[in-house]
Amino acid sequence: MLKIKYPLDIFSYNGKVIEKDFKNITVGRKSKDLPTTVNVINKENVFVEEGVEINLATLNAQDGYIYLGKDSVVMEGSVVRGSLALCEHSQLKIGSKIYGPTTIGPYSKVGGEVNNSVIWGYSNKAHDGFLGNSVLGQWCNIGADSNNSNLKNNYAEVKMWNYREERFIKTGLQFCGLVMADHSKCSINTMFNTGTVVGVNANIFGSGFPRNFIPSFSWGGAQGFTEYKLEKAFEVAEKVMARRGVEFDDTEKEILTSVFESTKKYRNK
Repeated sequence: MLKIKYPLDIFSYNGKVIEKDFKNITVGRKSKDLPTTVNVINKENVFVEEGVEINLATLNAQDGYIYLGKDSVVMEGSVVRGSLALCEHSQLKIGSKIYGPTTIGPYSKVGGEVNNSVIWGYSNKAHDGFLGNSVLGQWCNIGADSNNSNLKNNYAEVKMWNYREERFIKTGLQFCGLVMADHSKCSINTMFNTGTVVGVNANIFGSGFPRNFIPSFSWGGAQGFTEYKLEKAFEVAEKVMARRGVEFDDTEKEILTSVFESTKKYRNK
């Protein structure tokens, strides 16, 4: 049994989880046919659900599994090396480069280069830029040409912020990228250093590398941060969720308010 102890375990164990889920979901079922325009390697490890739109793409399932969820879209020129789980109604934009094991949750849009990452539902990394060995929560948005480092220049073990111990701890990993919580966003050309942790509802922008622990409800970048006011965060969340037909209700407000209050001590440091 796999046990998630730290957020980084989510991408570290993702390959094993995709393999298990693929076998459970597809047992006794027949995949929909792929168009003849798709270049596929090891077709036996590819499963296509109803309503999938895919053309002029390459799927390489030689060393992993590829699952294309219901009504998902793989646009022209995309290249996938499994394992990949592309969940329902999600999209790979034109020319996407996906290295497994990667999971893209429902109603997400992904482009550029992604390696060994997990993207929760309703999040977007729709443009060029690199995301590697990372985890994005729900309702996140990564601006165009944004990148994260997943390997230190000296090849040393990566340290990452730990909330329980309230300090940076060793991860045991040489490759470790970005962990971003729900409703957080960054502007175009944002650069995240190796092992960066971003809390809930942060808004990051500007040139240079921001700090590698960004508390929840922070607004700013490498030049410094101010507090992201709760009322403003509510306004943005309501607009973002409405675009996907999801209501920003009182439960969501209560959750975000609780996070806002419980994380004040980190914003005041």
